This record gives sequence, structure tokens and C-alpha cells, in this order.
Amino acid sequence: MNRNTSKKWKYTTKQLFGISLLLILSLIVLSLVTNYIENEASGPIQKDALPEISENIWEYHSIVSKYAKQNGVEEHTPVILAMMMQESGGRGLDPMQSSESLCGERNCIKDPDLSIQQGVSFFALALDKAGGDIELAVQAYNFGHGFIEYVQDNEGEYTQEAAITFSQKMYDQSGRDNSIYTCRREEAKELEACYGDIYYVSSVMDYRLAIERQIGN
Repeated sequence: MNRNTSKKWKYTTKQLFGISLLLILSLIVLSLVTNYIENEASGPIQKDALPEISENIWEYHSIVSKYAKQNGVEEHTPVILAMMMQESGGRGLDPMQSSESLCGERNCIKDPDLSIQQGVSFFALALDKAGGDIELAVQAYNFGHGFIEYVQDNEGEYTQEAAITFSQKMYDQSGRDNSIYTCRREEAKELEACYGDIYYVSSVMDYRLAIERQIGN
């Protein structure tokens, strides 16, 4: 190999090395940028979108698990905790707000343990009647088991529209202007669907996700 050929070879080698290095650096930068975008899009936003869970809820975790196991719904413990969060935030003597299902009126339960026992039992029965439709059972916890029969006779499974229609029907039957029921949300008032909480399921499911995340961590 003569001197000129050697110089050309060295020059070509340097060029190839430089190009390769540039490609590698470009790929590294591209990877870092992609990871940053994905983390910003899915990580922090999703975390911030989750509702906060009251510390009171965790005080009842073991009790809820105990009664959930007794009623054969242990796998739905996060859902039951989420319903407690929606009902009371884990506060008061009736954290599951299950007095009405036990004695037909509010505030008859003065013991958190009894509240949870009754609430879990009521939910388990609803889930059984709903044929395992978790959303239907959750809404029935708020509306009462009559909602299950209404859905099964009409739509067949839970839908947001079914919840709205049932609420409108019950609110209408109660006399609307003179009704004992009051609208909990402005959206419900506009729809004249003031019986119970028509968005109970979506709220509970958001809480469930937040609870499952915390349990997982």
C-alpha cells in the first residue's frame, strides 16, 4: 500500500467513525427526548388526574377486607374502599353510609364496624343480583337494589344513560318541586335527575384506581 492510498484509507476510516459516532449520539438524544415526552404525557398527568384519598380510609382497610372476605367479595376490597371514600371520606360513625339499607332511615348506625359490615353485605348482595356487573352493583349501592331490576328489565346492563333515566323517573315520582331529594350536582339539576347521584359510578371508579395505585405502591 503506497503512501497516498494509506492516507486515503485513514481519511475514509475517520469519516466513517465520525458518521457512526454522530448516528449513535443522534439515537441517544432521540431516545431521551422520546422517553421524556412519554413520561410527561402518561406519568405525571395521570397521577395528577387521580383524586386524593383520605387517610381515614386506610384505618378501615383491614375491617373492610375482613367483611369482604366473609361475603365472598374480597377481590373488590378497593371498590368498597372507594365507595366509602365517595360516601364519607372515611369520617363519622357510619363511614359506609349504610344506615338506610339497614333500618330505612339515615343515621341509625352509630358504630363504624356495623356500618362496614352492613355496607359490604349490601354491596355483595347487589353484586350477586347484578350477575357480577360491578358498575351496576356500585350504582345500586347508591340507588338501591331496585335499580338492578330496572336495568335488567330494560337496558340489560349498566350504562350512564340508564342511571340518568332511573334517577329522572324516581325524582319525578317523588314530586320534583316538593321532592325530599336534592340535586348533588349542577349537571344532575339540569337533567332533572336528582334522585341519588347519577355520576356515582364514575366517581367511585376514579377513587378505586387511586386506591389500587396506593395499595400497589
